[in-house]
Amino acid sequence: MGPGPSLTYPEVYEAMARPTLGHLDPYFIEIMDGIKEMLQAVFRTKHSLTIPVSGTGSAGMETVLVNLIEPGDPVLIIINGVFGKRQLDIAQRLGAEADALEFTWGKPVDPDTVAQSLKNRKYKIVSMVHAETSTGVCNPAEEVGELVASRGDGAFYLLDTVTSLGGMEVDVDGWKVDAVYSGTQKCLSCPPGLAPVSFSQRAVDSIMNRRTKVPNWYLDMSMVANYWAGKKRAYHHTAPINMLYGLYQALYLVLDEGLEKVYRRHTRAHEHLVEGLEKLGMSMVVEPPYRLPMLNAVRIPEGIDDAEARKRLRYEHNIEIGGGLGDFAGKVWRIGLMGNTARPEHVDRLLKALKAII
Repeated sequence: MGPGPSLTYPEVYEAMARPTLGHLDPYFIEIMDGIKEMLQAVFRTKHSLTIPVSGTGSAGMETVLVNLIEPGDPVLIIINGVFGKRQLDIAQRLGAEADALEFTWGKPVDPDTVAQSLKNRKYKIVSMVHAETSTGVCNPAEEVGELVASRGDGAFYLLDTVTSLGGMEVDVDGWKVDAVYSGTQKCLSCPPGLAPVSFSQRAVDSIMNRRTKVPNWYLDMSMVANYWAGKKRAYHHTAPINMLYGLYQALYLVLDEGLEKVYRRHTRAHEHLVEGLEKLGMSMVVEPPYRLPMLNAVRIPEGIDDAEARKRLRYEHNIEIGGGLGDFAGKVWRIGLMGNTARPEHVDRLLKALKAII
């Protein structure tokens, strides 16, 4: 019940235990095509380049940035937590002229401030985290997408949906997102190891017409895309076959339950948790309108030792929650209600354990 990985679905474990096919096997092509179609449904996009990258969510982050940034490119990184800072770090390593627009941790991004920054400089890329895992804040992805698009200057809008995908609304096409990435280990309830990504046709055209080569061979979409191009595909690297079995099954389970039902389940589990925590005298960091249902940042009660309490939860109750990161280290607990974890019986078990410890 931490910030990921979440509880893996039993059916996903069963899928991953199936015999390994070759990564060029004709039947494996069918599995790959099914994954692409289901990812498009979960991302709510028609982008043809919608695939899982072989690597965790951080590989997804690096994929979108390394493919679209060239040295000297003006980039705006919107930051209100650890993972916005990580985007900035990667952009700087790639030689971008990166501006950081920073907001208070635990508070959402302010669209008006973003609009003002967009007036000050013409950017090639504007990037933001939708669900900031370090603070439990939901940022206004749709509003920022509208701002970037309304400028009409061709800027690409990049979005981190590592924690949000499969747990709350993500609408890549509706929000005018050009490049998006996620991870399997959060609300998709698949083990860590794959990073779903999606690129608009405009972004793909930019990648194919770069002045310089993508500086990361493994994540170069101009080559990786060919491996996912159906029967015409060209070998690039050996895909993690059994992990892809797991992702196929996880996506199937999410879509079989229904996206709206999945979102409601996450919201109800979150509301149940908040109500129970308040009865224990505990408070949330984020104001109600901006809280993530799947990642709950909770203030550690006064007099309670952070590490000792989490240690007792783990060894006495077999429950894992996360500590704070960055500015929130030692100040908050991060309780995850992601995917298969977002169920009332899990919330009840945690509340009972916290009561015993506190």
